[in-house]
Parts: sequence; C-alpha cells; structure tokens
Amino acid sequence: MSRYIELHPDNPQTRLVAKVVDTLKDGGLVAYPTDSGYALACAPGNKDGLDRIRTIRQLDAKHNFTFICADFAQAGPLAIVGNNAFRLIKRLTPGPWTFILKGTKEVPRMTLNPKKHTLGVRIPDHAITQALVAQFGEPLLSSTLIRPGSTEPETDGWQIQDSLGHLLDVVIEGPVGQARSTTVVDLTDDVPEVLREGAGDVSLL
Repeated sequence: MSRYIELHPDNPQTRLVAKVVDTLKDGGLVAYPTDSGYALACAPGNKDGLDRIRTIRQLDAKHNFTFICADFAQAGPLAIVGNNAFRLIKRLTPGPWTFILKGTKEVPRMTLNPKKHTLGVRIPDHAITQALVAQFGEPLLSSTLIRPGSTEPETDGWQIQDSLGHLLDVVIEGPVGQARSTTVVDLTDDVPEVLREGAGDVSLL
C-alpha cells in the first residue's frame, strides 16, 4: 500500500515534499493534485514508472506523456518551440493547459510518441505541483489520472488511496484547482489546434 501524505495547499511542508521527491528519485510512482484534477508522476527515464502509468490508465503507444515544468525555462530543453507557440505558452501559463510539441534529442525516446516524436508540456498553477517540481530539480514525467472508461480526472486523494494505493508508492492529499482535464493544444505546426477542450478557456487562443 502506498504512503499517504497530506500537504498544505498553499505552503507545502518542505520536509514532506522532500520525502515525495526521494520516492520519485528512487523510481517510485506518485499520485498528486494539480490545478486540473489528479495526475500520476515519475522521474524522466523511469521505464518501470512509465509502464505502471500505462497499466493503470490502459494507455496505448500513441499516448503523449507530459512533462510537468516549473516554468517555461525548464520546458525549453525538452521541446522545439516556434515563435508563435512561444508567445502563446508564455501568455497562457501557468494554468490548466497541455501543449503538444516536437521533442528534442534531450528527451528519452521511450517518453515520446513513437511516430510523431511529440510530447506534452505543462506548467500548472498549483502550489503543491510547483513545490514538487522545484524540489525535484527537473521536469516530472506525468499523465492525468483518468480511470479507464472515464473522461474526467480523479479529484480525491482518499479515493485514489483506497482503490489504487496498492499500485502506487505515494498518494498526496491536497485540493485540485478544477475537476476537469486540461485543455490540450497541438502546437507542432506553430498554429494552435485544440485536441481536447477542458479547463483552459479556448477563447483565449
């Protein structure tokens, strides 16, 4: 059964965040709250963590995994970003958006879409998420925690602990910003294409 850790929504306790980060660096899988429901995270390059996310979510090989970043500077080495995409991402983040971009050679190939070589980039507006990424020191590999057969993400840490705790290493209890998935925008051609409408207001595009 996973460790259950409750973090302060505005000022996450550094000591507890450090424990979660240690778990991530040791190859663990974590469920954590964001500004758009719960998500799963592991360290980049953690193949076992990646496979566990695929199993829990029943994902196919075409899924675009997302890198959770503290800011745009952290996202820069991961993705190829044109001028229009750069301006749009800077304007909309932090917030409940996932941007699909071409990955760079710095990104482990196993985390990319095998045909398009794309990935998701996300900069959440959420204190707990930001604290995790900041203390981890690099982007986290992540995927929204949407159960098979559902269309919206999980929103309650206790329910995740009860039903999925045996498949996870840590479940963080904390409030989510919205109980909706992120809005996913494809920017691989530098022109926005909405792939999924969610918490991000598409009128802002």
